Amino acid sequence: MFAVYAAEPSPQDPIAALRVGERPDPAVPDGWVKVAVRAASLNMHDLWTLRGVGIKADRFPMILGCDGAGVLEDGTEVVLHSVIGDPAWSGDETLDPGRTLLTEKHQGTFADHVVVPARNALPKPAGLSFAESACMGTAWLTAYRMLFVKSGLRPGQTMLVQGASGGVSTALVQLGRAAGFRVWVTGRTEEKRALATSLGAHAAFESGARLPERVDAVFETVGKATWSHSMKSLKPGGIVVISGATSGDASAAELQRLFFLQLRVVGSTMGTREELGDLLSFCELNGLRPQIGAELPFERAEEGFRSMLDGETAGKIVFSRS
Repeated sequence: MFAVYAAEPSPQDPIAALRVGERPDPAVPDGWVKVAVRAASLNMHDLWTLRGVGIKADRFPMILGCDGAGVLEDGTEVVLHSVIGDPAWSGDETLDPGRTLLTEKHQGTFADHVVVPARNALPKPAGLSFAESACMGTAWLTAYRMLFVKSGLRPGQTMLVQGASGGVSTALVQLGRAAGFRVWVTGRTEEKRALATSLGAHAAFESGARLPERVDAVFETVGKATWSHSMKSLKPGGIVVISGATSGDASAAELQRLFFLQLRVVGSTMGTREELGDLLSFCELNGLRPQIGAELPFERAEEGFRSMLDGETAGKIVFSRS
């Protein structure tokens, strides 16, 4: 079958490991289902896989793609949940020590077909297209958990999103506005800030700018480049929710500010199957649709990867059947 895959780890030049070609059709274990992929979205996790981060060397070649949407063999349209845990685990699967994401152990969604546990295929809302649904399982689920499960914010409070145009950031803006928060963002360029405003942000500021007042919560996916600004932007007792560090680890933890102002730092990773179901319902009830910056056929995958590597994003990059 056709697939977009990582041939081997390439830490310094991830695009050099990218291949577009044929891979074997997947076998379907008991309790799993085969999905004909209609659309799948690109995530930073896919670049890390190309670099060999979070995946063992003997797992290559690895079909890329953490999430997607497609059709079961009986015609049911589904959205994929990419967190695969131990069937014996009870409770939050993101805390299962043995859990993996698609592309870490199991082949991913950038292919004609993917196989997943039956519980990982959720019904696709009729109001969402396949391309829109393909954004839900990673970026939007991550944003949903950060905002509604981890932050403890109440409607009417102020949130700051660091970075204005990435998949998680744009999801946070749209979800936060729909839920009644005052949404502020930072962005490196006027175009990125304008995008955030068009999606519902109440105000957009240059990266590192002094804010009009301190905020109740900061949502971090950037790391080193924005960490100090995040800490300085919080009210006493405020919270930072972090789900990524695309610019690297923070060079200083700012511990004095942390303890003196009684700030909180909370990590967040992906979300549960139940949270994905709630997210899909929330989007359907509120008419929310993800911001898709580019929709490309799978054959043009390298173009999408280069855009993400260069930071040239304006929402999600989605690959779909041409």
